[in-house]
Amino acid sequence: MTETVAAPPEASPCSDESAHAVSLAVSTVIFALRPHPTTGESTLWLPLVRRIRDPYRGSWALPGGPLEPHEDLAASARHTLERTAGLTPRHLEQLYSFGAVDRSPGGRVVSIVYWALVRADEVASAVDGENVQWFVADEVPQLAFDHNDIVTYALARLRSKITYSPIAHAFCADEFTLGDLRAVHEGVLRRRLDPANFRRQILAGGSVVPTGRCVTGTSHRPPALYRSQHRAPTPEEQP
Repeated sequence: MTETVAAPPEASPCSDESAHAVSLAVSTVIFALRPHPTTGESTLWLPLVRRIRDPYRGSWALPGGPLEPHEDLAASARHTLERTAGLTPRHLEQLYSFGAVDRSPGGRVVSIVYWALVRADEVASAVDGENVQWFVADEVPQLAFDHNDIVTYALARLRSKITYSPIAHAFCADEFTLGDLRAVHEGVLRRRLDPANFRRQILAGGSVVPTGRCVTGTSHRPPALYRSQHRAPTPEEQP
């Protein structure tokens, strides 16, 4: 298990020479699919870190911190994920910028928010300890700063994007069945999908390619395995 690291300050003033300085921070929303603790159904979870300093001492927050002068945005997001959550996800994408004037009591802070979509094998290496804890994404407590708004925005964005893009593939293994892919859609959208309609839509859309292999060790007709037609963009390729 990776050492637990509590949340750093969202940002610190860039310069003491100006009372109007604007600081830049990078925050991350990390989504993974895990069973719901009550229903057992697959649902979205995310890790939060407990702040150990003011403002919002003791509150949960998204992983993040000030943008260092020597780091670009994507590198800062990756380092934050490694430091606070022990994760090196394959899918990391810039989500949005949040810059309300009063979002941070310590001064003007603009946050560039990234989201990471984590596969089951990646979740196994994640930190889960006293100051880092996973929560059901739709049931997070009151968070520091405007991080509840960020989580709400990220959930809405993911649930919209999954309906018209192959972003669901980021939750799947390199090879997957259509049943696996449907389970991702159902977990994200929080509703059941008709298997026949889903299969028809996915195959017609051309987002998956048959591998020519099937799942082994099944007692019935083995389901076919597919792979994504689309290569996920690297963090450096994000706008």
